[in-house]
Amino acid sequence: MSAIDSATLNSLWHDADAREVLLRAIITERLAAKPPPMDVDFIVTTYFFALRSWSLDHAAKEISYHATSGTKHIPPGSLLEQCTAKTVGVDAFDATGRLGLLHIAFPLKMLLQPDGHLTSCDILHTIAGAIIFDVYEVQDVRLVALQIPEKVIRTFPGPAYGPQGVRKLTGFAPAEPAFGTILKPTAGITPEEVGVLVEEAAACPLFLFVKEDENLYPRLDYSPAKERTRQAVAAIQRARDKRGGRGLIFAPHISGAPNEILETVHAVIEAGATGVMFSETFAGGTVRMVREATRHMKNPPAIYGHNAGIGVKTRGGIWREVIDLLARLDGIDFRQTAPVKPGEPFLKPYGLEWEASEATLTRPLPGIKPTMIARAGGLDQGNIGINLADVEKRGMAENVLFLAGSAINSIKNAAGKTDPKLGAEAMMQALEVHRSGELRDVPMEEHLPALIALAERKQLKTLREALRQRYPAEAR
Repeated sequence: MSAIDSATLNSLWHDADAREVLLRAIITERLAAKPPPMDVDFIVTTYFFALRSWSLDHAAKEISYHATSGTKHIPPGSLLEQCTAKTVGVDAFDATGRLGLLHIAFPLKMLLQPDGHLTSCDILHTIAGAIIFDVYEVQDVRLVALQIPEKVIRTFPGPAYGPQGVRKLTGFAPAEPAFGTILKPTAGITPEEVGVLVEEAAACPLFLFVKEDENLYPRLDYSPAKERTRQAVAAIQRARDKRGGRGLIFAPHISGAPNEILETVHAVIEAGATGVMFSETFAGGTVRMVREATRHMKNPPAIYGHNAGIGVKTRGGIWREVIDLLARLDGIDFRQTAPVKPGEPFLKPYGLEWEASEATLTRPLPGIKPTMIARAGGLDQGNIGINLADVEKRGMAENVLFLAGSAINSIKNAAGKTDPKLGAEAMMQALEVHRSGELRDVPMEEHLPALIALAERKQLKTLREALRQRYPAEAR
């Protein structure tokens, strides 16, 4: 085996994320100064290109040819012309003309079904096709923005509930902090064990939502999703008095071949599921399929569009807000972003990507409900106060679900056993600290030590212990 030379090693250590942050900042600034054009008869996409030898103008002609009519000499006024993409804007970054933004308009005439609707699958296979992402000539490309005419947006189903709907369904007031949790262990558990875990979570009125992990598959011979759901629903019913009549959405994980998914969805709904969860990144079309199949129901399941693995697409060139927009239009009620925390981010999105994702999920769209943001991925008792302050400052408290897994289900009691009740109690104490306003003016970087000191001073023993377990170096 030969040694790797230093030049090669330097290339392998290239920080693609740093470049991505810089690229996003540049593009965000340029699009704010000169937004993408709109056209009621076209879907307008915006791309960033770095081309090896083509100019941006030439790339636009190649896209028009390969991604739409496949014709170069088009008779004016013909159907071919109506089904051919056109260039609606070029923003070259330098004198080469090979680096910059390109706005392409794809005609609805080529895409719409007879009743005027369109699917996200069809949009993506046209605007993110081979000529854009698969040819060698394209050194780098990003699909950064997507403009869809209002008349087409209105044909999508969108979320069945959205934040207002799930709060009404479960009895949570609009401004009240809403929490969720994830079952742990995440695999290797039986329906009876699911019932025990859900009953522990249901005993805490803090929770609006409980979901399974994506590692727990639906068609296991020892743990079928239908029986898990039956046990979970029975557990929620048993805990009803402790919840003061509040509801709790339970979402089993649904996966499998397309022909198996609807069968499993109907089975868990029959067993009482009020939500379902898909690994939406790898189950293209599933959200729309299930949303349409359950649209007629009086109480269709709330859909958690799990986005684990979304980096396969975002690092591959489609910006997160484009993917999130299509997932919202297809019908997801819940979507994970990431919690606010000091220091280095744990999970993407962060920075401008994070802001764009949360804006896309909640901004007004004609005829489409918002998607409830699930801030998850390292959310815990140590940073919940920062996140509560953030959503209150942004005026978006109603739209956010705080989803904590390990911070609830991995906290151990004095006997060394995991005890979700303790995790939930510690979270409630952290919530009370926030409500007291005692740490309101503490900078984000100083929040955790201030919280630890406050828990010590006020003898909030459960919170203090949870912080010790979550932050052993800081809370010894």
